[in-house]
Amino acid sequence: MEFYKKEHKYYCGVDLHARNMYICILNQKGEKLLHRNVKANPQTLIEVIKMYLDDLVIAVECMFTWYWLSDFCHENNIEFVLGHALYMKSISGGKAKNDRIDSFKIASLLRGGLIPIAFDYPKDMRSTRDLLRRRNHLMRKRAELSAHVKNTNSQYNLPDIALNLRYKKNRDTLADRFPDKSAQKSVDLDLAMIDFYDQQLGKVEWFIKKELRIFDYQSYYLLKSIHGIGDILAQTILFEIYHISRFPTVQKFASYCRLVKCRSESDGKCCGSSGSKIGNAHLKWAFFEAASLFLRGNPEGQKYLEKLTNKHGKGKALSILAHKLGRAVYFMLKQKKAFNKQQFLDMGGDGVV
Repeated sequence: MEFYKKEHKYYCGVDLHARNMYICILNQKGEKLLHRNVKANPQTLIEVIKMYLDDLVIAVECMFTWYWLSDFCHENNIEFVLGHALYMKSISGGKAKNDRIDSFKIASLLRGGLIPIAFDYPKDMRSTRDLLRRRNHLMRKRAELSAHVKNTNSQYNLPDIALNLRYKKNRDTLADRFPDKSAQKSVDLDLAMIDFYDQQLGKVEWFIKKELRIFDYQSYYLLKSIHGIGDILAQTILFEIYHISRFPTVQKFASYCRLVKCRSESDGKCCGSSGSKIGNAHLKWAFFEAASLFLRGNPEGQKYLEKLTNKHGKGKALSILAHKLGRAVYFMLKQKKAFNKQQFLDMGGDGVV
């Protein structure tokens, strides 16, 4: 956890909502200079803070409406701090809670050097990252439709569907196998939605790949040198990381990817683990998917997993493999080197040439 420690003349805490925001400005002595509820738009904000622009820092909790405020601060050369929502919740508690109190707490934490910092994702690739997240969400919806077709097939105790439903030609006559007309209609609906998702997601994937050429195509191909990592996993890892240089150590990177468990201790006694929701959920998904796909058609990888399973158990073995892949990706992107499977499978290697 890192805290914002810089000193300023004025500290502005913003409790931000979609249409309104509560602003609290403190000076170095902690005296309130301004505390009011205003409309959430750049024109109103610049009018309210114009007297304090000579040395102002603005902090806001990380929630879904922070994008425009970050862009506003960067355009007007104002220091901006994005507070980590979960850390802030554990630091500042109280009996009463409202927008007025929250804005004062944010400003006070900022002045005291206790604002836990979240990553202020730059504007240039932020929307493309969100588009990729949306693509992955819709792909899961498509998978639900495909699963519903197979579940309906099982409901009527029909022979297993031997064909791969990924391909449209295998779906065209699928509804005819169901004797009931309503069941046919239900399956037709699922298949029509799958066709629509395929059409739209194909366009999105083409657009994202085009944007990737501007961003970092070299790192994209480095990631694809890992057995099992394809287009979507490589894109997800790159866009969620942004630049690997923002992680000074591999330990910080693994923690951000939720690939490590943090022990919770008190009075020398272990109370389990904590912080499971701290970090990037999309990177955790990507590395666990990569670990599963790394084993597919890879006898050496399967043998290595078997060795881990014998030592740590089945569930923990896959977590260790995902963690090791995360470490390999860190050093690959740092050193701009391709993946070396033999070195990776060596217990002491990090998987770079």
